[in-house]
Parts: sequence; structure tokens; C-alpha cells
Amino acid sequence: MAIVRGFNTVKAKGYLLRLPLFTRAIVFIIFFLSLLSLPGFWDVQAWGSLVPSKVSLFAAHRINTFPLIHLNLLHAIVNIFALTPLMERFENEYGTLTSLALFFGPLTTVPAVLYLVIESAILQLNNAIMGASIWVFLLLGMEAIRTYRSNPHLIIGTHHIPTWTTPLLLAFVVAALVPSSSLLGHICGLGVGYIAGLGYVKYIAPPEWVLRWLEVKLNLLATLPHYVSVDQKTYGRFGVLPSTTRMGGSPATELVGSTQRLGP
Repeated sequence: MAIVRGFNTVKAKGYLLRLPLFTRAIVFIIFFLSLLSLPGFWDVQAWGSLVPSKVSLFAAHRINTFPLIHLNLLHAIVNIFALTPLMERFENEYGTLTSLALFFGPLTTVPAVLYLVIESAILQLNNAIMGASIWVFLLLGMEAIRTYRSNPHLIIGTHHIPTWTTPLLLAFVVAALVPSSSLLGHICGLGVGYIAGLGYVKYIAPPEWVLRWLEVKLNLLATLPHYVSVDQKTYGRFGVLPSTTRMGGSPATELVGSTQRLGP
């Protein structure tokens, strides 16, 4: 009992206090929007879910907001628990600005467009999707590709299962156990995660020199608590204020294409 109590009060609290800025913001936004969606407040689902027939020039926000919207508070809490460690690892490796640019950019819009094309144009359906699970599967896909490079197979008895297939199998398990979940939405997120893990996301990601310039220009390391630097090689994993006597600079960590695992 003492061990459980120690874990809850010390380790869990320490982990939460170490969460980087973007991850904190995402968790807060998801939880806050879930509270607003309680009966009697605001129909957040109608406003921000990804519904193929409702996406237009004047409702393009749905392509970015749907991962933040959830069916209910329980749905949000489950996704928060699944997303937080994955998002934390991503942000700690690539930086806060990079995470912001990607998750409110291509890592959300590309899976959304894929879903719209397949759901509406090909399947001729109009099912709405919402929830951060699409980010969960995207990050699992990235992790699976990187794991595959160092450990290609899981050996179970006489069977060799490619490690990159594990999140794909998980997607089907979730679809079977949770009937209200969207298998197509999860597959779209997972597919983009696979592509990102292979290194192709660098072609749609913002140039790192622009992000580094903004970081220095706005002095983000000094003004924002829990901010993680874009330039990991120069400022360290959790960000250290740059020295005014520093001569030149080493290039920032490559966004993709490395065999390094996300996080520790």
C-alpha cells in the first residue's frame, strides 16, 4: 500500500510537473471543451467534429478541431491518458514550436483530408469523427516504424510478427471492442504516422530555421515555462537559455529520418 501511495503522490505528481508546454495545453483544451460540451452549455460536437457534408470554406476549422472534440467526458479522459505520454515524448524530442506547427498543421489536416476523401468521395458516407485517438494512432505509427528499424519482429512461439503491424492490430481490436470508434479515422491517422516515421513529413513540416528564428526573436525559452527548444543539440532536451557568447550554432535535430526512439 505504501508503494502505491508513494507512486500516486510522488511519481505521478513529478511526471505531471515535468510535462512540456504544448502537451499541457492540449490536455487542458481537450478537458475544457469536454466540460463545455456537458448538457446545458454548448454543443461542441456540432461545432467542431469532422462531418464530411459540413466541411466547407466557412467551416474549414473542423479539419483542425475534431481531435480536440469528444463524445463525452469519459471519452476525453480515456484519450487524454492514451495521448499524454506519446505527445510528451514527441514534444521533448522535437520541441514545442515544432509540435504546435505539426499538430495544428499537416499531422492533423492530412489525416482529415484522407478521411474526407475516402468517407465521402469513395464510400459515399457521411459519418462524423472526433477525438484525440487519431493523434494516438498517428504517434503509435511513428513509434512502430522506428521500433521496426531496431527490432523488426516480435517473436511469439514460432511466429515472427513485424513490429510495425502492432498499432494496426490495435486499431482493429479497438474497432471490435468499441463499436462507436471509427476504424477508418484510426487507419488514416496511423497511415500518416507510418509515413512520418519513414521520414516524409519533412517535406510538409515548417523549416526549422524559421522556428528557431521565432524562438530566439520572441525569447520563448525565457518567457514560457515548460517550453522545449526546437534546437535540441544547442539548448538541450528541455531547453537552456542560449549564451550570448556562443560562437555559431550546430544544426537542429532532424525532424524525421532518425532511428532514435521518441523520448527516453
